[in-house]
Amino acid sequence: MNHHFLLIIHLLSATVWVGGHLLLVFGHLPQALKEKDPGIILNYEKKYEPVGMTALVLLVVTGILMAYKYGVSIEYWFQFATPVEKVVSTKLLLLFLTAAFALSAQFRVIPKLKNNPDKLPEMAFHILSVTTIGVLMLIFGSYIRFGGF
Repeated sequence: MNHHFLLIIHLLSATVWVGGHLLLVFGHLPQALKEKDPGIILNYEKKYEPVGMTALVLLVVTGILMAYKYGVSIEYWFQFATPVEKVVSTKLLLLFLTAAFALSAQFRVIPKLKNNPDKLPEMAFHILSVTTIGVLMLIFGSYIRFGGF
């Protein structure tokens, strides 16, 4: 598959993933916290999730394919030997951290959030963490253009 096509799909997916989380953080989370209304977050998540999860899957697939194109195949993941391997390995670690937060939110926080507005600060922590990780992944990905770090 063409490297430029993969990059375009990866960047568009990153736009949806990171942009959707930034919109949640700056557009919906403050209102939900102020009004102590978990419904604001839950309604946004219900609308965003199909698009956001599709973007995340595309990010993972295109990221792995591009890593291979840069010579970082699976046996080099988490080696941190070359500058590009450092970027790929760091992004993979951040991806696993994102998955951990997502699973925690999905199975531990959200079920309690529906009936308990006191869980909003914990949900806010999860949202801010995933958003920060997404922004970091976006920034780290840009380092590939300059040979890694």
